[in-house]
Amino acid sequence: MHCHSNSISFLSFGMILTGLGHLLHHRKTQTSYGFHREPFPPTRMVPAKLAWVLQEIPAVLIPLLLMLTHEPSGMGKKILLGTFVVRYFQRTFVYSLLTRGTPLPLGVMVAAGSFCSVNGFLQGHYLLHCAQLEDQWSADYCCKAGLLLFYPGMAINIRDYIVRNLRKPGEFIFKIPSGGLFEYESGTNYFGEMVEWFYLREFKEYPRLRKALMPFIF
Repeated sequence: MHCHSNSISFLSFGMILTGLGHLLHHRKTQTSYGFHREPFPPTRMVPAKLAWVLQEIPAVLIPLLLMLTHEPSGMGKKILLGTFVVRYFQRTFVYSLLTRGTPLPLGVMVAAGSFCSVNGFLQGHYLLHCAQLEDQWSADYCCKAGLLLFYPGMAINIRDYIVRNLRKPGEFIFKIPSGGLFEYESGTNYFGEMVEWFYLREFKEYPRLRKALMPFIF
């Protein structure tokens, strides 16, 4: 299979535009999920464990299926694609079974599954058929520096047992997490969530020196 560069570009720009569209949409309305969950949601809900498996698994299966048709050439491609699959394997088969989260709206699950499907294809197809990496690239400082960022970041991100243990089984109230990096910022396990605005409004006793995302900075 050859590189479909036009498809890669089209899907990439499509994801960017879709993200902007969601941003504009959610400035006006909020999905009944998490902090905004309504007592009687107006949509079909999916149990959290099942929803997480179904929405995340495409990012594992699609790259693996692509690798069955074309084995990665060179250590660099194997490392990059391997790190991607390992991360989503954890999200699909470890986090999903441990989560105590509330049920997800069907629309949220479908949107997340669509993102993981497109993302899995983009990563798999590009690294297998488009990326040009020299054999010695895996020994380059860029690769080593990237891995030094990736795996500690993953380790911090999967330390969600602090949040998971805040609630007792069947409990749906919000509590302030503490311990680890939560002593310095609120978004330890949500790198993409830029502002934890609801904590300051909901909890009068919330630590004022704790930052939202980056310790001591933001």
